[in-house]
Amino acid sequence: MELLCTRPGCTRPENSFADLDDPSKLKTVPQKYCTNCGMPLILGGRYLPSKLLGKGGFGAAFLAKDRFTPTMRSCVVKQFQPQGNLNAQALAIAQQLFEREAVILEDLGSKHRQIPQLYAFFPLIVPNHLTKVEEQFFYLVQEFIDGEDLETKLKRKGIFTEGEIIEVLDKILWVLQFVHDNNCIHRDLKPSNIMRDKKGRLYLLDFGAVKQVTATVGNPQKHSTGIFTAGFAPPEQMQGSAVYPATDLYALATTCLNLLTGKPPEELYDSYNNCWNWKPHVSNISDGLANILDRLLLPSPKDRFQSASEVLQALPSSQLYGGSSGTKTSIQTPVNSTVSSLPPTSPPTISVPNPSPITPSPKKGFSSIDLIIYSGFNGFEAVILIFSLKKFLAAPGVVIGFMIVSGLMYLQYRRTLDKKDLLLIGTITVCALMIALVFGGLAWNSVSFLLMAGLVGGAGLIAVASLFKLIYQLLSSIF
Repeated sequence: MELLCTRPGCTRPENSFADLDDPSKLKTVPQKYCTNCGMPLILGGRYLPSKLLGKGGFGAAFLAKDRFTPTMRSCVVKQFQPQGNLNAQALAIAQQLFEREAVILEDLGSKHRQIPQLYAFFPLIVPNHLTKVEEQFFYLVQEFIDGEDLETKLKRKGIFTEGEIIEVLDKILWVLQFVHDNNCIHRDLKPSNIMRDKKGRLYLLDFGAVKQVTATVGNPQKHSTGIFTAGFAPPEQMQGSAVYPATDLYALATTCLNLLTGKPPEELYDSYNNCWNWKPHVSNISDGLANILDRLLLPSPKDRFQSASEVLQALPSSQLYGGSSGTKTSIQTPVNSTVSSLPPTSPPTISVPNPSPITPSPKKGFSSIDLIIYSGFNGFEAVILIFSLKKFLAAPGVVIGFMIVSGLMYLQYRRTLDKKDLLLIGTITVCALMIALVFGGLAWNSVSFLLMAGLVGGAGLIAVASLFKLIYQLLSSIF
């Protein structure tokens, strides 16, 4: 097996170990060391780096395997490795951002399927092979997303259509709404930080620049750490001022301009007139989408849309869903932000003044258990009501029965009725049948028939609903 040394500057990082190809020894073999510089190769005792994915401003990213998982799960190992001659303050901020990325991924990645999960975060202290002085490295291990980032896709296939832009907006806005609802701001949105996996799901990557919001009323934070990518960041971020949800929305709009035109944002901005001039570079774009992008690109944060949900409501042809379905799996784009406009004082407290209220994310769909319970209940009630009302009201009874069951289904869809309410309604129905049996002269065989028919109706509706759900999942995985 080939292992790659992660020490910066190692002149011969490739290493080969035949015993690692033996599955019976792979999980128990002791630490391996670089034959050139002596750097430990099995990171954290379990991660086997095999390929350099890329380098950025704060680190390098490696493709690796986890030897302690049954399938040798692929993962991305990011090493804190700041480039350039950073002063002590800039180095401290860079390390703070790297550690913050681990914290954010542990929190958000475990809750949202379009954000990579964190697997591990650990330091490594080793002697320098030349100076013999101890060096400290930090590693972050996260989910590997097997796919292509939008920057690479733009270079490969050319500019995006309006429909493709609307899809990107629709899916990424839901992720941003989730991020903002969890009191975070991404601060580095750009095409290379949006990844589409092989199943078509879009992921939001690179949370190294994320700012956690801890707003204090009456005591707003005046400055923001100067982390951004030139051309994509809004004025308030480039000036080192406070950042808001609208800051991310501006960057998402510049991302869309880049994908629509194939040109970097700097070429679409008229610095002489101090305004955006992107429309001459785009053909066949609707006024609706153009107006949304123009508003997102306004220089003042207060004049833009204030939340991702507001943009979703205005978005033409929006599918209004919170991300695609499927299993998480992507190639992580390495960190490539730039450190700029660092404040002259110590690293700032991560806070922001009075962020705009954000509309809660949409309610989640029904689980499989919910589907069984609601389908069974609706089938049971439909049969009981239709047969019972038909006996007393003839044809109008069938219509009334359907109307009542339709109303119940609507209330379930709106989550007005929960499972306790269904139990109560079902109990009332059975009790009504028993009362009709005892006091209303209803024959026992009629009650037995109704109850049996209700159970059959419930089982039948469960089967039909399950079949439709299976068909929907199959079609979703294909398309």
